[in-house]
Amino acid sequence: MSDFPTRFDKEDLLKCARGELFGVGNAQLPAPPMLMMDRITDVSADGGAHGKGHIVAEFDITPDLWFFDCHFPGNPIMPGCLGLDGLWQLTGFNLGWRGWKGRGYALGVGEVKLTGMVRPDRKMLTYKIDFTKAIQTRRLTMGVASGTVEADGEVIYQVTDMKVALSES
Repeated sequence: MSDFPTRFDKEDLLKCARGELFGVGNAQLPAPPMLMMDRITDVSADGGAHGKGHIVAEFDITPDLWFFDCHFPGNPIMPGCLGLDGLWQLTGFNLGWRGWKGRGYALGVGEVKLTGMVRPDRKMLTYKIDFTKAIQTRRLTMGVASGTVEADGEVIYQVTDMKVALSES
């Protein structure tokens, strides 16, 4: 379905952040430090739990990550909103990977459950996203998905009805 590979390393993600992967004016990832993953290990337009597409990515956790110094001094924790943003980033990446045009933006999320924390002693986050809808019409390009964030294999964040759209305007 896509002319792109199904795996991406850090350099590929940085190309996406610069607008070089999907082309200028199309889906982009944010640049570091807001880039919330180090690699994408699998992406599809027809896989996942619902057969509508999926994406899996990893983020290496090190004690020197920027957010640990400020959130919170003496009690370092990765802000939960950054994990949610990582899920949104990957949802938009999947839409661009499909070859769909436009700049990505988050529309919302149905439900968010945070059941664990990311402290400096964690080693890796794994994002897993399964699309429930992927819509491309003349007026609307949007993905709806559910996802999880795992810290060292333990599910710590769960989201449902996450929505990301692409707009050419």
